[in-house]
Amino acid sequence: MTSIVFDIETIPAQAPWVREELKAAVKAPGQFKKQDSIDQWLAENRDKEADEAWLKTSFDGGLGQIVCIGFAINDDAPISYTAPDLTLAAERKIIDDFFCVLTDAYDGGHGLKPLLIGHNHVAFDIPFVWKRAIVHGIKPPLWFPRNPKPWADGVFDTSSQWAGDRDRISMDRLCKILGIPGKEGMSGADVWPAIQRGEFDKVASYCRDDVTRTRAMWQRMTFKAPARAAPQDTDDAPTREIEPTTTASTVDLLAPAF
Repeated sequence: MTSIVFDIETIPAQAPWVREELKAAVKAPGQFKKQDSIDQWLAENRDKEADEAWLKTSFDGGLGQIVCIGFAINDDAPISYTAPDLTLAAERKIIDDFFCVLTDAYDGGHGLKPLLIGHNHVAFDIPFVWKRAIVHGIKPPLWFPRNPKPWADGVFDTSSQWAGDRDRISMDRLCKILGIPGKEGMSGADVWPAIQRGEFDKVASYCRDDVTRTRAMWQRMTFKAPARAAPQDTDDAPTREIEPTTTASTVDLLAPAF
């Protein structure tokens, strides 16, 4: 069976109407009864409240956008499909190309669909990709999961496999527990600021690093990799290192902006 470890990076909604709708939906807290007090609170807080709600659309597959999909097939080095801009055309190209990879990995002759591996991907990455595909009118592979359970065939979620289906554990925390190098210098919260600065390559590298970490966790959790040395009562306890991220370039997307 082919294994595909993947991870996505997302950003807030880029359609102007989303921010306008969120701004119009801001309401003053219930303790403000007089219209003058309500108007004053809205004047002071509407933009801030709307911006906070807008940033959270990066977790909403119906509104947010994908700017990068990183993946690794079996033991191959991770690569990434990364948007050159924030247009919907660029996002569509990323998803379409990723689905082509998934289709090529499917061994239809033996009925073996790839094993999709990720960290919290059952709750986030898989449904986000599926929703964005529907928005763009891109037909996913027939076997691509829509709303899988953490224990379903065809998926391995390192978060739910460790913490259970009703809890979760951060990637950084699980890496630390397993003696795998964790995140350094960047986190998910830094993705949108980096994109705003035009650092698409930096985000792509971060995404590929997450794929490398996730594969290392999966290998440890399924006994496909050597266990680390037993912990010692010292700060110098050895840890197992993982291979460095690939320097593979991002996909050149030449879709027109709109």
